[in-house]
Order: sequence, then C-alpha cells, then structure tokens
Amino acid sequence: MEPVKIDEVQKLINSFANKEVYIHLETTNGSYASHFDEKFFNAGAFIRNAKVEYELGKIIGDPPSRVGLKLGNLGWIYAQGITHYEMDDNGRLLMAGHDHQGKLAVSLQISETPFE
Repeated sequence: MEPVKIDEVQKLINSFANKEVYIHLETTNGSYASHFDEKFFNAGAFIRNAKVEYELGKIIGDPPSRVGLKLGNLGWIYAQGITHYEMDDNGRLLMAGHDHQGKLAVSLQISETPFE
C-alpha cells in the first residue's frame, strides 16, 4: 500500500460509481487490547460483501482522509482515518487507515466481485 494521494484515490473511487459493487468496511481499536488491559474498552465494526451502488464517492482532507459513498436516497457509507491505498491485482480498491504505530484502525474496500 502507498500513502493516500487524494487525486489518485478520487479517480479510483469514481471508477466504481454507478456500478453494483461489494463493500468491505471494518474498524478496530485493537480487538485484543482487552487481553492486556481489562479496563480497555474495545469497539469495532465489520461488514463484508455488502452489495451496493453508489452515485457519488468522495475523498477529502489531508491524510488521514475521509471517504464517503452516497447511496442515492438511501444514505451514506463513510470511513474516516484513511492513510493508505492500493488497487490490487484483482481490480479491487483497498483503502486503509493505520495509526501512529502502523496498526490497522479502519479499512474500506471496493470490488466488482465478492470478497473471499
């Protein structure tokens, strides 16, 4: 993965607009942290292979950036904290946010085929 370049990522997000795509979105603040500190409050979210069609996708802000995908009149998919991206060999846009220690904090991925 390479650091976010707003213009490059925006072009990639645009290339998936108005198509049926699969979304993978997850957040974590360290799912195993509570094993080391029982007072640590663990929170996270995970969704995989949600089939959607977004009419508008936007990345804004100097990294860490925010990505929003507008689902017509149905609402939004939103990820904050995106620092890195890549277009993989399978044509999937993979975006991730890593904290100051390099640990994954958020992931938003877009694909025209389901994730395995």
